[in-house]
Amino acid sequence: MNEEPKFTVEEVTAVAPPPRARVEDGESPADKLERKRDYLEGFLAEKPADVAPGAPGGDLYEAVIAALKDIFDPEIPVNIYDLGLIYAVDVTDDGGVVVTMTLTTPHCPVAESMPGEVELRVGAVPGVRDAEVNLVWDPPWDPAKMSDEARLELGML
Repeated sequence: MNEEPKFTVEEVTAVAPPPRARVEDGESPADKLERKRDYLEGFLAEKPADVAPGAPGGDLYEAVIAALKDIFDPEIPVNIYDLGLIYAVDVTDDGGVVVTMTLTTPHCPVAESMPGEVELRVGAVPGVRDAEVNLVWDPPWDPAKMSDEARLELGML
């Protein structure tokens, strides 16, 4: 059973060395970061096509969220949206907005004034007909409801 080999052997006396990579041939770290940043900004700026103004991603909805992000908890240096105090934002086709929210605790010092401030700020958004705030205690707020940005701001991440 002597079979002939199925491969051939070629003897080589010398091989040219492969080209060496040079630092100046690649992108600088700043260029690479800028390219990634441009891509990310473009991705985040892109809006979904054909979204109703009051639906998530719509202009009116996003304006209401921006207004909520301008309201800060007086005891914690984080806005109430990233803090997780806003449970729902419902925008009707005719511009009515209902915000369902909670507070960190029922004994919060701003329990009387915060819902009124939310109602005023949301009502001042162009395109909002009227604003209503529903203050709820169930489910209770806990730190798990905070966004990553809020955790980072508070040193919890």
